[in-house]
Amino acid sequence: MHIDWAALGQVFGVSLVVTVALVGVFTLGIVGTSGKTRPEQGGTAAVPDGAAGASALVRTGAYACFAACAAAVAYGIYLIVA
Repeated sequence: MHIDWAALGQVFGVSLVVTVALVGVFTLGIVGTSGKTRPEQGGTAAVPDGAAGASALVRTGAYACFAACAAAVAYGIYLIVA
């Protein structure tokens, strides 16, 4: 039996990088959709002037992160099935 160690190492490396990247992108999506207020603000949810647009941009970016995760998972399933 012959094991191609170079190919095995390459698969391990790519899997590790893709897994860490996917978890990182999903984490950015979770952080972007969380509306938690800071404790030092006294728990108020007041939005300063101009922050509403930034909040919408952050939420849109978070949804894009979730879409990228879903696309990566769908592509992985496609590779397994095909």
